[in-house]
Parts: sequence; structure tokens; C-alpha cells
Amino acid sequence: MPQSEQHHLVITALGVDRPGIVNTITRHVSSCDCNIEDSRLAMLGDEFTFIMLLSGSWNAIALIESTLPLKGAELELLIVMKRTTFRERPPMPATVWVQVEVTDSAHIIERFTDLFDSHQMNIAELVSRTQPAAENKPSLLYIQITAHSPASQDAAIIEQAFNSLCTELHAQGTISVVQYPQHDEKMESSDESTESRRSRTHI
Repeated sequence: MPQSEQHHLVITALGVDRPGIVNTITRHVSSCDCNIEDSRLAMLGDEFTFIMLLSGSWNAIALIESTLPLKGAELELLIVMKRTTFRERPPMPATVWVQVEVTDSAHIIERFTDLFDSHQMNIAELVSRTQPAAENKPSLLYIQITAHSPASQDAAIIEQAFNSLCTELHAQGTISVVQYPQHDEKMESSDESTESRRSRTHI
């Protein structure tokens, strides 16, 4: 199907997790002749959140819009839908991954997101979880962040800023900086091309 004839829809499904629920949703999407272009799933307490970007013909998108709320009601899900447009992602020659382990306290995640914002980097993925306190050990916060920059970055600058923040917060952190002349996000998890320059530091 030509790209100009495709329509796009973002869907968020929120509800209590149960066996087979994701398969039920994806099967319904397929039955409406829609394609899942991108998706994310997260467990938050007893709830799960499933986010999808769908593509399809006008009729296919209209069909999923009219039928998914009914399916969501059957599954006791909160469904949110929004039409969107396809957009080519701009080149992102610099990508940074960080992992952090730190004693949990207020504003920790904000400090790391602010770090990337101050270096004009766009956060593409943020995952965090808290390990409750046990015996004489305090609760711990684990953070993973992936960020992209539309311009080449001096790896030493972001590494130094990240390591300084980890030192200030008494955190253990790892940062990995990859720079590609023509960075393709789809390959970032597996492509270790010789055209890229990787820098990794631990603190």
C-alpha cells in the first residue's frame, strides 16, 4: 500500500493484567486489517499499559476506531485513541544509553532527565523501577535511559556531566555513547558498525 494512502492511529490500552489479554488486542487489530508499526508494553503495579502505533487504509482505521472501545469494555480496559500522521524521523547521529543504580529519593529521575535536556538530547526511552527496602538495605532506584541528539556530540562532555551527577548523587552508573554518520535507530541495539564510534564509561 502506498504510504500516501495509509492512515495512522495511536492507541493506549490500560487495565488489569491477565493471561492472553495482549494477544486478544493484537488479534483484534489484525482482524481489522491494521498493521502494528510500533508498540510498547509496561507493567505498573497490577496494571498494564499497551501502546501501539497502527497503520492501515481509511476503512481499516475507521473500523478499529469503532470496534476497539467495545472490545475494551469486554476486557475492562481504558482505551484512548488519537489519529496521527506518518513522519520520517530526522537523522540522529548521536545516541546515549545510561544505566543508574542509586538510593531512592525524590527528584532523582528529574535530575537525569534534566541532564539530557541541558545537552539538547531527546529522550526516546525511560525505564525505572524501585526495589523496596529490605533488612538494613535502603530502597534502590534503577534507571535506564536512551536519548538521541540531532547533532554530533562530543562524547567526553556528556560522559563528564553524567559521571559528575552520579558522583553527586552517590550513584553507580554506566554510560555508552554511539555516534553514526547516518544513524538508523532500528539498528541501534544490534549494529556495531565500524563506521560508528563507541565510548563507554563506568562510575
